[in-house]
Amino acid sequence: MPRSMVCEDSNLRGDITISSGCLIHPSTTIIAESGPIIIGENCIVEEYATIVHRIPKGHKAYQDVLDGTVKPLVIGPDNIFEVGCTVEALKIGERNVFECKSYVSADVTVSNGCVIGAGCRLVGEQVLPEKTVIFGQHCQQREAIEKQRSQMVQLDYLRKILPNYHHLKKATYDPKKARAQV
Repeated sequence: MPRSMVCEDSNLRGDITISSGCLIHPSTTIIAESGPIIIGENCIVEEYATIVHRIPKGHKAYQDVLDGTVKPLVIGPDNIFEVGCTVEALKIGERNVFECKSYVSADVTVSNGCVIGAGCRLVGEQVLPEKTVIFGQHCQQREAIEKQRSQMVQLDYLRKILPNYHHLKKATYDPKKARAQV
């Protein structure tokens, strides 16, 4: 989509739609194994971050894989996936931050305005309420006082810098798909 930038060194596999304004850094991995992935506007996926749409055997949604009725993984707008995080969640809202080396399993539903702290691992079935902050060695949980700030300054800076140091992938823009998603 327009204004999105995807570095050539990224590993993209499967049916992936990257919406306008997104930045996909080098050495990222995005795998659409169980179904399509749709990344919302103005998301940032940093180096060594991994986003996987894979429904594991035994998961309650695994029957959908067998039936061929898997819903796409829709990632809301304005999410940040920081260096080295791994996200397998099947539902991700908007304005979330997945900090460095964090891990979120397929059993976790991430709503809006959440922060998963550096090194935190979320496994087991759970729904994170809006503005949840997960932090610390024992993955403590609290509610944020304020909403997540916009990352537009960071996006503008990266749009200027990335092309100077990395080769970008050419867009394979499909206007039929774009109209269907809008």
